[in-house]
Amino acid sequence: MMENNKKLPKKTGRKPIQDPAKFRYTISFNEEEHNRFLALFEQSGLLVKAHFITSCIFDKTIKTVKMDKGTIDFYMRLTSFYSQFRSVGVNYNQVVKLLYSNLSEKKAAAYLYKLEKQTLEMFNLFKEIMELTAEFETKYLKNKP
Repeated sequence: MMENNKKLPKKTGRKPIQDPAKFRYTISFNEEEHNRFLALFEQSGLLVKAHFITSCIFDKTIKTVKMDKGTIDFYMRLTSFYSQFRSVGVNYNQVVKLLYSNLSEKKAAAYLYKLEKQTLEMFNLFKEIMELTAEFETKYLKNKP
């Protein structure tokens, strides 16, 4: 009878960690070192200082990101341009379909010739934009520390 009255262990609460972090260390900085530490921590993009310190100690790679307003603005405009370029492609397909469905073959061919000339100009412009983008990346992005 006594054995039936034993309570079963409850399965609530946190699950125990296999290898808990139970060793703690402290470090002291002077004002200059503290400011330098905070600057490095902010550049790392990590949210927890303990994770940043652990990464530094055990030589894990630490990603530092410097936000350059000019670069961000450039990429935002480039992204906007890319979406506009895609829209032009969609419109191009729609125009070709409309030309062939609503006009005679001769008129459609004349308009397509004009459209083709404009497309070649746009293609050359796009090539120039790609070259400028590559030049921008090599000059301003690859050389940043």
